[in-house]
Amino acid sequence: MDLDLIVSGEVATLAGRSGLGMVEAIGISRGRVAAAGSRRDLDDLAGPATRRLRLAPDLIALPGLTDAHMHLADAALAATQVDLTDSRTLEDGLRRIAAAHAAQRDEDAWLEGHGWDAERWGGWPEVADLQRAAPGRKAAFWAHDHHAMWASDAALMAAGVDAGTADPAGGVIRRTAHGDPAGTLHEAATSLVSAIIRRATSDGIEAAIERFIPGVRARGVIAVHDPGDIKADAALDGGFAAYRRLAAEGRLGVRVHACLRQEALALAEDRELRSGQLLGPDPLARARVGWLKLFADGTVGSRTAAMLEPFDREPHRPSPPGGPLGLFVTPPELLRELAAQAGAGGIATTIHAIGDRAVRIALDALAPTVGLSALVPRIEHAQLVDPADAERFRALGVAASMQPIHLHSDYASAQRAWGARLPSRAYPWWLLARAGALLPFGTDAPVEPIDPWPGLVMARTPRPIQLPGEERPRMRSLSLGRVLRSACLDPAISAGERDRGRLVRGQRADVVVIPRADLDCRLEPGQGRPLVQPQLVLMDGEEVFSA
Repeated sequence: MDLDLIVSGEVATLAGRSGLGMVEAIGISRGRVAAAGSRRDLDDLAGPATRRLRLAPDLIALPGLTDAHMHLADAALAATQVDLTDSRTLEDGLRRIAAAHAAQRDEDAWLEGHGWDAERWGGWPEVADLQRAAPGRKAAFWAHDHHAMWASDAALMAAGVDAGTADPAGGVIRRTAHGDPAGTLHEAATSLVSAIIRRATSDGIEAAIERFIPGVRARGVIAVHDPGDIKADAALDGGFAAYRRLAAEGRLGVRVHACLRQEALALAEDRELRSGQLLGPDPLARARVGWLKLFADGTVGSRTAAMLEPFDREPHRPSPPGGPLGLFVTPPELLRELAAQAGAGGIATTIHAIGDRAVRIALDALAPTVGLSALVPRIEHAQLVDPADAERFRALGVAASMQPIHLHSDYASAQRAWGARLPSRAYPWWLLARAGALLPFGTDAPVEPIDPWPGLVMARTPRPIQLPGEERPRMRSLSLGRVLRSACLDPAISAGERDRGRLVRGQRADVVVIPRADLDCRLEPGQGRPLVQPQLVLMDGEEVFSA
């Protein structure tokens, strides 16, 4: 057997049940790892055409990363809209909106954007604010967490939302003292406006994804689990269809598991879609059916997470939209029914659950569906988990899909909302890893930037964690091996892919090379995010990025 390529130096294969599985070299043949071991052993397998890549002493090779929670199509489209992610004040945000309004000559065109944060801005933005910046314009801007929308008066009028409009099930229209819409819509109420915004054309979505993917691969990410379009997609003609077409033409530059939402479940059943199957003709086997994505609750930032105990009181802030215990976006009994319905048809379910009550209800709903499809049932986010429920993830066979970077972004909000609960049950990846849970990590882009490395560094940074029975918290963090498994291996396992995530014989040759010192960075809430710059990325043994 002649090898196509030998990569030698420090190579972390993630072989075995724990640790890094370090070897001196790996050999690649026909897009797969053919051998891993000593440099001498690999040299014996080389032929006259074998290429050699010897890493510098300060570099390390790792398996390619999977982002287990990236809204890829939405992130690609968001890159073309007004970005308020780093606007520190309402006035700064309004300046950006005013500039975009002035640049848009078509008076009938919608102005869209994302990234505003009521925590950063010191309160909820209002209709009158948008009227100042973009008078008469139909405008809609998603909040940082994409669970609230700030809409202009023209947008609300176009959607027929006024003082007489009732709050939809699982949603809240924030109102003035006189009962008029104040400007922000929460949870299911966002669909009142989003439903009337014309979706980008098929060609536009595909072009945006193609432009966006090189930036994803440049961060070492070669696979994505897309939790579904933010806008309703009952006909599966948004991102789902774009992935299918791109894959059929060999133009999809990363592997994608595309989720569907509740409104598309009946259509998926009619088409006999199954989790893990290809979306359609696909010469490179890049696009597959993911999970049914359901929503149990809201978010900590919007104070709509479903809680076992009330949010901490905040005397100088408006009351939580859903009350002191948050709210359920989907009633618990309906979560169980939908998960069972999907499982009976071979579709796995993943449930957005942030509050500890939502996590408990989601575990109850998913438990009967374990083993019914090729994919592992999951809970997305799990930002607050009762210690008694942490043990249930492994016992039931449910994965915890987490985004450690949320601790960095949401810390101030979580501190005010959850206070003394932070050490014992908030952002509990350490507790879940200790319990043996499958723990795939992601970014939640475009809620967060697409760079996965700050989140991985966040999980490596010690922080106070208190176990049941302990008098006080102790500083704890995940090991490097555990973090890399959450970035590379656990996402693949949860997606039923047993041939990815490690650099051992028979696995796909997906490789990312980074500076070894970057793995020793730390990130505290409020600090600037570290810059980790991959030097080389291989996908199926072929170079897809080089610094």
